[in-house]
Amino acid sequence: MKTTASILTAWIIALSAHIAAAADPPLVLNIWPAIPPGDVPATQPEKTTGTMLTNVSTPTISVYRPEKDKDTGAAILVFPGGGFTALSMENEGTNVIKWLNSIGVTGVLLKYRVPNRASMPRFMAGLEDAQRAIAIVRSKATEWNLDPHRIGVIGFSAGGRIVADVTTNFDKLSYDAIDDTDKTSTRPDFALAIYPGGIVEKPNMAKVVADVRISKQTPPTFIAIATNDRNGSENAVYYYLALKNAGVSAELHIYSDGAHGFGMVPSTEPHGTWTARALDWMNYHKFLQPAAPTTQP
Repeated sequence: MKTTASILTAWIIALSAHIAAAADPPLVLNIWPAIPPGDVPATQPEKTTGTMLTNVSTPTISVYRPEKDKDTGAAILVFPGGGFTALSMENEGTNVIKWLNSIGVTGVLLKYRVPNRASMPRFMAGLEDAQRAIAIVRSKATEWNLDPHRIGVIGFSAGGRIVADVTTNFDKLSYDAIDDTDKTSTRPDFALAIYPGGIVEKPNMAKVVADVRISKQTPPTFIAIATNDRNGSENAVYYYLALKNAGVSAELHIYSDGAHGFGMVPSTEPHGTWTARALDWMNYHKFLQPAAPTTQP
């Protein structure tokens, strides 16, 4: 017969194992084997100010897995914002990962190069890093027990512009292929753009920029923004209209308040429900459900 002490000891061991499993660190991978395409060796170390990270020259992905009993097999790459000068690694990064894990999604946090390189278009380093990251995740799908046909992306602010770029430029790499990984498709299966910026031309703000090449092959897209976004809700409105006119399945939420950068900050205002609406959208389209097995005739 087990004594009270032995039962307590067993319980403590089990609890400790559970806590250790929950606290497992993410798998972190450099996405380039050497200096990224068209870049130069780093001259300054990475620097964190508050929750913002800058001087990123070695891009990485950090892979966070959900609990096994929740795992849907879907994965979403997370692109934090920061105006292409820094990365909001908490509000638009690790806190997003926590939400994704809670709904059974593997979250892949991309630390892309910032600030933007003077020798490249403002968005280009982020696009290169994002395309490479998507290819890596899809190429590792079997090893990581992921569905290669349910790999999505979510981006905030500047990260929302990267979402627009990777979902409309997957027909060609933005860099010269370097290995077999680059033979893998970089097309996301679905996308979420949260208060995206840099989508429309200035100053008229009524036309999507030429680099965002929307077509009927663009994956289904969820968009959320506040009316009083400092970068202009036009970024979301004309993005949505361009998707609609191309025959792409899209959903747009414009909240009356929330300003720019609300991200994962808890709020009782309507914009604080965007994650619930995004989950509704993903469930409706069955992005979080494995495909039904095919039957042979």
